[in-house]
Amino acid sequence: MSNTPFLSLIVPVFDEEDNLEPLHQAIVEALVDYDFEVIYVNDGSKDRSAQVLETIATEDQRAKVIHFVRNYGQTAALTAGIRSAQAELLVTLDADLQNDPSDIPMMLTHLEDADVVCGWRKDRQDAYISRTFPSKIANWLISRLSNVYIHDYGCTLRIYRKEFIKDIPLYGEMHRFIPIYVTWAGARLIEVPVKHHPRTRGESKYGLWRIPKVLLDLTTLKFLRDFFVTPIYFFGWLGIGFVAIGLLLMTGSIGLWWQGSHPQLAGSLTTLGPILLGLGLVEITLGIIAEVLIRMHFELQQKEPYRIARQRNFDTDQE
Repeated sequence: MSNTPFLSLIVPVFDEEDNLEPLHQAIVEALVDYDFEVIYVNDGSKDRSAQVLETIATEDQRAKVIHFVRNYGQTAALTAGIRSAQAELLVTLDADLQNDPSDIPMMLTHLEDADVVCGWRKDRQDAYISRTFPSKIANWLISRLSNVYIHDYGCTLRIYRKEFIKDIPLYGEMHRFIPIYVTWAGARLIEVPVKHHPRTRGESKYGLWRIPKVLLDLTTLKFLRDFFVTPIYFFGWLGIGFVAIGLLLMTGSIGLWWQGSHPQLAGSLTTLGPILLGLGLVEITLGIIAEVLIRMHFELQQKEPYRIARQRNFDTDQE
């Protein structure tokens, strides 16, 4: 008989010492009828999460632990879990007990009609101003720009067929855009309502400060989808825009100089406008170019965007 489990659960962990044991117990109870493994990726936790995970792994061989040398972020943690998973069905969920493992059997039933099942926190139990409202705006914006319409890009509770996710390059904060990547790969996607619990232990790792990161990653995603093969269209339109703005400002300044009025305004139109606009656009352009180059660096050299300190309950454990 094969030792390959039916399900591989991937759980990124960062400072969740009080939630880990109840989470593992909830997973075991929810999946009592399934053969599974749980891959906990300790993303450089500073509390006792590492010790708690080691205890869980000692008591249950289905629990596997990857310890990063430092904090790399949720995207890197999910990537490490995906690349270490043995099963053909992958489940991702958060470690804060806000996702409910009891939803997993229900979500599995939808795989008859889909390749990816995304959770939708329809009745979200988070602070509205700082979490829920910004999330609604982000979900609307991402759906509009990507043409992949789902309600909740921020819900980690999802089930994937491994064939559609294993080769996706994920960096930065790109984990939230996985539904977009898998649809590009031809996956059938469905979204189902799932339970969402308020956080009762530990502190949230999310906040308004993440919004700029999401917007920058969304800009990169848009660029990669529409202009990666033909970047001349992107940079060409920017060049045309620069020329048009420059001509407009020059025409305005010439008119002002001709009239002999407002010389200070004429000088400002001639210099400050193009400089400020140009600097902003150049910075964004350089950011996109750097993003493409770093992806090429990782993929061509087959380097991972993280380093593992040690791991437990794998075939080749590292100490």
